[in-house]
Amino acid sequence: MKLTSPQLTSWLLRIGLAIVFVYAAVSSLMHPNEWIGFLPSFIATSPLASTFLVLFSVGELVLSIWLLSGKYVQYPAILATLAFVGILIAQPDAFSTTFRDVGLAFMALALVALESPQLARLFPSK
Repeated sequence: MKLTSPQLTSWLLRIGLAIVFVYAAVSSLMHPNEWIGFLPSFIATSPLASTFLVLFSVGELVLSIWLLSGKYVQYPAILATLAFVGILIAQPDAFSTTFRDVGLAFMALALVALESPQLARLFPSK
């Protein structure tokens, strides 16, 4: 089966986003002390910080699997966009580290646009 350009674009975006989420999830599960510092201070200082980190990591793994599944892709793409934007909003003072999340948020948003024909109708090309 030959992929069309939009299908290939979707696949590449989904793989890229999934890799980011899988790496972050696995690394934070294996080395939680290295990742607690990336949490917003109001969570990092909470007694539930470790629990939050585990739950967030599991969510990232689920999101990765959903992205790679190719099923209802616009929904995990929306969740990915919200995750990256949430990271940026929650840690405005860490922009020297989180600036990469701007590009990742736009990758996820591009995937939403690519996978949502109804969204494309809002922006006519002519």
